[in-house]
Amino acid sequence: MPKTTFNATAHLQKGVQVKAQSRNFEITVDEPKSLGGTDTGMNPVELVLCALGACQSIVAGAFAGKFGITFSDFRVELEGDLDTDGFLGKSDVRKGYSEIRYNIHIKTDEPKEKVEEFIEFIENTCPVGDTIANTVTTKLNKIIIE
Repeated sequence: MPKTTFNATAHLQKGVQVKAQSRNFEITVDEPKSLGGTDTGMNPVELVLCALGACQSIVAGAFAGKFGITFSDFRVELEGDLDTDGFLGKSDVRKGYSEIRYNIHIKTDEPKEKVEEFIEFIENTCPVGDTIANTVTTKLNKIIIE
């Protein structure tokens, strides 16, 4: 499959609430009240965890047949450590996650070795996991003053 460009828009609403859109879908992104938001949606770093878990789940669903593996349930529980003092400018610590941990739950009768091989494939194939684990270039194209 050729290189594909995905697009999204994030539009600041009131306070720190954001309407984020991609294709025909929109979500509300906000901060908890403890971080100055109104708690009307997940915050961006929570969405990162969700994106990783969802991506791993999608890879599992898309490639189970290739591995000849069947399961009746698949879910990923994730947690990440983030020092909010970095974001708030209170200390010189990393602003993003320092560690993300996850547990994969799979309900299957397949042998352990086959499941472990499948999970290793998922970890090595998930685009969101790759994006988090490896440096990605981000660049500002231009500032548009309206």
